[in-house]
Amino acid sequence: MSGIFNFKAMSKFRLAVVQLHVSKIKADNLGRAQKLVKEAAGQGAKVVVLPECFNSPYGTGFFAEYAEKIPGESTKVLSEAAKDCGVYLVGGSIPEEDGGKLYNSCSVFGPDGKLLVKHRKIHLFDIDVPGKIRFQESETLSPGNSLSMFETPFCKVGVGICYDIRFAELAHIYAKKGCQLLVYPGAFNMTTGPVHWELLQRGRAVDNQVYVATASPARDESASYVAWGHSSVVNPWGEVIAKAGPEESVVYADIDLQYLADVRQQIPITTQRRNDLYSVNSVQEG
Repeated sequence: MSGIFNFKAMSKFRLAVVQLHVSKIKADNLGRAQKLVKEAAGQGAKVVVLPECFNSPYGTGFFAEYAEKIPGESTKVLSEAAKDCGVYLVGGSIPEEDGGKLYNSCSVFGPDGKLLVKHRKIHLFDIDVPGKIRFQESETLSPGNSLSMFETPFCKVGVGICYDIRFAELAHIYAKKGCQLLVYPGAFNMTTGPVHWELLQRGRAVDNQVYVATASPARDESASYVAWGHSSVVNPWGEVIAKAGPEESVVYADIDLQYLADVRQQIPITTQRRNDLYSVNSVQEG
């Protein structure tokens, strides 16, 4: 944290998670996202998070059709929204085309509208639960190869996308590198959502004594891929402090970094780790 900021004044800030209804009409998705970011800023949010694949339907059949360059149409809208509202905007994710390859990418913009970081989903969602769901992102997408963090006047933030949350090592490395908030735009489905969505968020939060925020598309029963919804914010004690239902909504959480520091002091796992026996380290720097 920069020395020019008063810690006490900056130890609390409001986070907003936008659970957006995503349709097949890109312009509508962008317009609604813009409107809800403005609404969140009006409620005092300093950091706003959009869902995974917020500008297009989620599915391997849609990625190529909706893919854009970054910068491009959707990220221009995000940049303008961040600047107009004076917020840090975690732009969910969009299908990105670059060099003939497709990626699932999250762009983060500062209050001046400048791109701070671009996170390409590291772990591709390839699962097969017989009789329930089979999905293979790798049929169309390529994986990202770098960690993604950005600084705010409040705290450092680590970024993952959906399936990235299942990999505890990523969250642990972010925490080791000083992140106090982890954000995961995601779109868990009706099979994995009810059992794993909240569990994984609470696990990452408790393991690393950080805040964890997730942003899902709103549930649309008519879509080919039905998202679970229930965007949430979890505190470092593992408690869910904000949670949406299945419908489109904006949920808010006041992030308290003094509370985070207190939790770390009460249960000092960071200093109790047996680094002489085990360690988790990053190979490729972001």
